[in-house]
Amino acid sequence: MTAKMAVVAHGGAGPGPERQSNLQAAVDAASRLLVSGASAVEAAVEACVILEDDPVFNAGTGGVFRIDGSVLLDASIQTSDGRVGFVIAMPDTPNPIKVAADLLDENINGLAGEGARIWADERGHPKREVEGRAPIEGDGDTVGVIVRDSTGSMACATSTGGCSHRPPGRVGDVPLPGSGFWVNERIAVAATGEGEEITRALLSYRVGEMADSDECHSLEDAMKWGLEKLIQGKAPVGLIAISSVGPGAGLSNTEMPWASWIED
Repeated sequence: MTAKMAVVAHGGAGPGPERQSNLQAAVDAASRLLVSGASAVEAAVEACVILEDDPVFNAGTGGVFRIDGSVLLDASIQTSDGRVGFVIAMPDTPNPIKVAADLLDENINGLAGEGARIWADERGHPKREVEGRAPIEGDGDTVGVIVRDSTGSMACATSTGGCSHRPPGRVGDVPLPGSGFWVNERIAVAATGEGEEITRALLSYRVGEMADSDECHSLEDAMKWGLEKLIQGKAPVGLIAISSVGPGAGLSNTEMPWASWIED
């Protein structure tokens, strides 16, 4: 029995220009790949690459400058069969999600900084200066994609240039399992927004656990619980999620463009 294929993606919670059409292009590309027989990982990575290559997003090419003028990128990917890969503060890497994906089948899960770049060099990932862009006020424009393929397998890919007005060593939620993302065989969740609040709340993991519990009746209920009960103050935060059945969903306490697709 095959599963209904589905995709959901976000373009960041918080400030930023209109970017719904940019986001839809990535979802459309992922859906075409799924229909052609691609796996959840392949579709999630390709959609994430499209968003990393779009300078409107704070990921890859559009990553914001840190206070020292550097552009350091984070990315992560996790699958419903228990594999995970993430990179932190990578320099000179326009598509860090590709490096994170290569870690899925390695004995190590994560790499950081120059060590990550050296590892990427050894595996043929292009090394070139990232264009970057001026800092933005607040958090926003990071990206995330969740995909369910015809086998029912799920994958979540996220990518960011970090947070404006932060030092080069700062790490947000995106590359941290359980914080910026969480996937098991029943649920996949990705968070976006103020990374420190997301990390303190272990938001993606806890929302996933709630969605998987008898207390919850829908993905939307679980996301609403997470935003209302786990996020303090007025921190801008958003979530997307997919379960083993049904369409993807998105919810935010601020502006957050998101788009989804499900097989007819």
